[in-house]
Amino acid sequence: MTEASTFPGLQQAPAPVQPLLVASNVRKHYAGVEVLKGISLTVNPGEVMCLLGPSGSGKSTFLRCINHLERIDGGRISVGGELIGYARRQNRIFEMTPREVAKQRRGIGMVFQRFNLFPHMTALENICAAPVGVKKLPRQQAQQRGIELLDRVGLAHLAKAYPAQLSGGQQQRVAIARALAMDPQLLLFDEPTSALDPELVGDVLDVMRKLAADGMTMIVVTHEIGFARSAGDSVVFMDGGVVVESGAPQEVLDNPQNPRTIAFLESVM
Repeated sequence: MTEASTFPGLQQAPAPVQPLLVASNVRKHYAGVEVLKGISLTVNPGEVMCLLGPSGSGKSTFLRCINHLERIDGGRISVGGELIGYARRQNRIFEMTPREVAKQRRGIGMVFQRFNLFPHMTALENICAAPVGVKKLPRQQAQQRGIELLDRVGLAHLAKAYPAQLSGGQQQRVAIARALAMDPQLLLFDEPTSALDPELVGDVLDVMRKLAADGMTMIVVTHEIGFARSAGDSVVFMDGGVVVESGAPQEVLDNPQNPRTIAFLESVM
């Protein structure tokens, strides 16, 4: 008999939440120039983390390191307790093969600035390509799931449209549905609205807000301060390859402490 059952009024403390993503002292350099200078962050399941900072601060590079699109030069990144891009063998760490890395990426979705849709495929075909080709899902099942995802982003009526027939905002929403089709445990957004005309930004942000409300774990590189304030659980300001300031949106956005954070927010708000 447990202590809690012996004393009915005594409640056991909830188990601590295990972070979904852990980045420890991540470093990256190009041609001798250090772009990431020891980034350490954690993201809990269901958390929406917004990365802010000026161009060249290392935000997008860090995002690409998370799914090993960029090879890190130091530190560790793990998702769901599993090292990304590397494996431990006989007390040593080895870089994974491209096939092994590709398998890892199935659980980490990514939405890019440019939509990267296949121009010769319809919206529905773009969404079904990876589930059928990579996960070997039966085509009929993948198409049914694809229609559900298009409906989720408000585009079920455009399932048969080709990318050239869609606006930029619609293409980006198809790209989000495509990322969701792999049922990722983590979804990465690299400035998803930066390539859109201003009048198209709202629809994409609305889809992202709904994903946040549904509990999707997301890391979002963005300059959309309103989105960071309304949908973010945490905000990280990066500059010069380091984390300058981080905390809840109300702390970082409404009461920043670092002069670099203050200057950046004054320039974009």
